[in-house]
Amino acid sequence: MPVPAEIAIGDIYLPPMLVAALLGMIAVAITARVLDRYGWSRNFFYPPIVLIALTVVYTLLIGTILIGV
Repeated sequence: MPVPAEIAIGDIYLPPMLVAALLGMIAVAITARVLDRYGWSRNFFYPPIVLIALTVVYTLLIGTILIGV
């Protein structure tokens, strides 16, 4: 599968990793809401570091699986 050089959204061309990072941040926002809803975030020593790590993991997974970067 060829790696896209640019992704067109409307008339704006965006790099694929930027789109993957945006989708990763959206996924982390949803995950943070679920963690807070069920009280699981209190089990982490420092939750912001966990959210940053999840952002990196989600961005890499989305970039690798969905976009093919």
